[in-house]
Amino acid sequence: MAGNSFGQLFRITTFGESHGEAIGVIIDGCPSNIKVDIEFIQSELDKRKPGQSKITTQRKESDTAQILSGVFEGKTTGTPIALLIPNEDHRSKDYDHNKDIFRPSHADFTYQSKYGIRDYRGGGRSSARETAARVAAGAIAKLFLEQKGIEIFAHVSSAGTIDAPNIKIDSVKELVEIRESNIVRCADPATANEMIEFIDQVRKDGDTVGGKVSCIIKNCPVGLGEPVFDKLHADLGKAMLSINAVHGFDYGSGFAGSEMRGSEHNDLFVPPNGDKSVTTLTNYSGGIQGGISNGMDITFRVAFKPVATIMSNQQTVDKEGNAAEIKGKGRHDPCVVPRAVAIVEAMAALVIADHWLRNEAYK
Repeated sequence: MAGNSFGQLFRITTFGESHGEAIGVIIDGCPSNIKVDIEFIQSELDKRKPGQSKITTQRKESDTAQILSGVFEGKTTGTPIALLIPNEDHRSKDYDHNKDIFRPSHADFTYQSKYGIRDYRGGGRSSARETAARVAAGAIAKLFLEQKGIEIFAHVSSAGTIDAPNIKIDSVKELVEIRESNIVRCADPATANEMIEFIDQVRKDGDTVGGKVSCIIKNCPVGLGEPVFDKLHADLGKAMLSINAVHGFDYGSGFAGSEMRGSEHNDLFVPPNGDKSVTTLTNYSGGIQGGISNGMDITFRVAFKPVATIMSNQQTVDKEGNAAEIKGKGRHDPCVVPRAVAIVEAMAALVIADHWLRNEAYK
């Protein structure tokens, strides 16, 4: 199986399955002398882990990361960093009914067709459990970017048809505190309450719902990204679309920009003022022009589909092609977006860290 690695200079390779002994990640190319805050890494994992609240799956995993290599006396050594996250609460029997049946809108059919074998216990390698390894690696990338003054903030901006208003970001730290004060991880408290009630009702109905995560990258320098295939927004798009259940990505004005005129959409430049560099009056470009960061805030949104496992009967087929019926069992999220916030931030950090190192190679 190919496609388990991501990045060029700051490169990760994840391994493990949902119901195996553990999942983990190898980080190659991380610079030396980065202070490794294990408590910060754990706090990032805690935001993604299951069993957090009534609107997430009740699988109980501590997601305790073990650093096996690449760190000495609290700092990175420049050698490959290995992190291991043991699986503790995998109930494989919950998936016995899936052994010979393909779940609608899951990877079961395509995986079986491609490889001729599949781990039906929670989806194996195709499970969203794999993203815990990404969050651990993303935490290391965040610690690296912190030294460069780069901050990343994401929150749940919609659940179903409930949309949060645009938020003003003056202090990322303050917004994180607001976001973490509610179980849906929305930075607007009033909207958060509405979302929680809605998702909880969806859960009681035995159904699921999708949503969107909005992300902003602050203090990103000018010059990250390449103008042809390795555009910064292209790599961010690939990173986000590689996350389980993601069905859409847009940056800056996104699809709404297609409805505007050029006279409206153009971001007019403002001359430098004092110690400030060139800026733009508006930011419909989302901080990226010609595939290269322009120094403005990088903004994008990620759309997640409803979780495919629902607690009602659905028509499907078995591995022989015969008509069958299936009903979801076990522990599943009614809405994945509250836990996806940490994954979106992690993947953004990995992209920016990689492009920062690539840009440095030109100097």
